[in-house]
Amino acid sequence: MEQPLSWRERWRLWGRLSIRGVLLIAVLLVLYYAAPPLVSLFYPFLLALVVAWLLNPLVRWLQRKLAISRKSISMVVLLLLFAAAGGVLFGLGWALITQIRALFENWETLRDAAASAFNSVSSWLDNLLGGLLPHQVMTTGEDITQAVVHWIEELDLSAWVTKMAGQAPNVVASVSSFSVGAVVFLTASYFITADYPRLRFQLAERAPADVRAFGSTVRRLFVEAFGGYIKSQLLLSLGVFVILMVGFFFIGQSYSLLLAAGLAVLDFIPIIGAGTVMVPWAVVDLILGEYGGAVELMVIWGIIALFRRLCEPKILGDQTGLSPILSLVGIYVGMRLGGVLGMVVGPLLLLVFINLGKLGVFRPTLDDLGLAARDVQAMLKSGRQE
Repeated sequence: MEQPLSWRERWRLWGRLSIRGVLLIAVLLVLYYAAPPLVSLFYPFLLALVVAWLLNPLVRWLQRKLAISRKSISMVVLLLLFAAAGGVLFGLGWALITQIRALFENWETLRDAAASAFNSVSSWLDNLLGGLLPHQVMTTGEDITQAVVHWIEELDLSAWVTKMAGQAPNVVASVSSFSVGAVVFLTASYFITADYPRLRFQLAERAPADVRAFGSTVRRLFVEAFGGYIKSQLLLSLGVFVILMVGFFFIGQSYSLLLAAGLAVLDFIPIIGAGTVMVPWAVVDLILGEYGGAVELMVIWGIIALFRRLCEPKILGDQTGLSPILSLVGIYVGMRLGGVLGMVVGPLLLLVFINLGKLGVFRPTLDDLGLAARDVQAMLKSGRQE
């Protein structure tokens, strides 16, 4: 029979667990209260550091091939990158503004069409299920239908525009602050990219050995979790966005860019995907007799499903993804804690904890918890025997 620990060993064990618990609570409090304002304060430099880290392999390769100073190469690469990104963003922004303006102009027609479509679907379901469901269930369904139709009919974009107009001074202040942050980001991107090897060497040279080891672990975690998962999901969502935009353009959808952007955001969230909107949309078209529109939507969704099926294993890889149940847990907990943003961040944080476990960060704590459980069990057994 396993003997209980001595009092000295027990004090050490529970002391270690207590210290780790206090440190965990302290870290969570710091992250909750201090991290958001710090990130908001230093976000231009953090983004510039990420840009420098991503561009470092390309700049190093060009420097080796062209034998030109790193500062000159960094300047050219950043100018080309920001010019291309600015052109794409300007084009997309202009198209987005045009479609939003058209949406405002046609809002009443679209609102009436949505209410009519919902009434038609409700009538179809009532005829289909009227003889199968109890009267109370059908009455409740009719009440819900009327409430939804009333909500759709009461939607008024003019009130929303008036409310947004009242926020104009705050928007102007935010734009000016954003402009200053953008200038700082561009400048910091050049300086950090140009001096990235020297800054990295100086940081590694001055840091103690244990700090360097911890930094290497954190870097490995960042690359495996965020560098793999986020990059792969962004690539997949970008591919889905292109497929949606091209598909909606060819079928003559008036708001192709708006719909493609919204569905691509849904596709970025694990498990959710663009099919959660496109499949019900196609079903509604079938009920309304719009068979051509339903077929077009299902063809676009089929291309998206085929694209993800073929590209996801190559882009994402087995080592960076989450199982469906873990993704669902991350989405649900993130939604309860952080709303829509939490639905995206939740699976990522869960992936971080999983990779921390793979790196053995939690192993000492788990070993101590197991030892504490065995000690308690041994004490209970010895107490019963006495």
